[in-house]
Amino acid sequence: TARDTLPGATVGDVLDVAVARYGPSFAAVLATSAVWLNGSATTRSAAVGPDDEIGILPPLSGGAT
Repeated sequence: TARDTLPGATVGDVLDVAVARYGPSFAAVLATSAVWLNGSATTRSAAVGPDDEIGILPPLSGGAT
């Protein structure tokens, strides 16, 4: 599990900084991912503080074998 500390007042601000830092590959994953704030689904406009955690959950695929 990768972790980083990024600035921003909202989830959207933090995600924009992450896209600037990690580039187009991260932006592509983000486009199809769920975003969570402190363990709950969230929106880009949700406020964040220094102790909050934003999770990026990419889609999963596969099945039983």
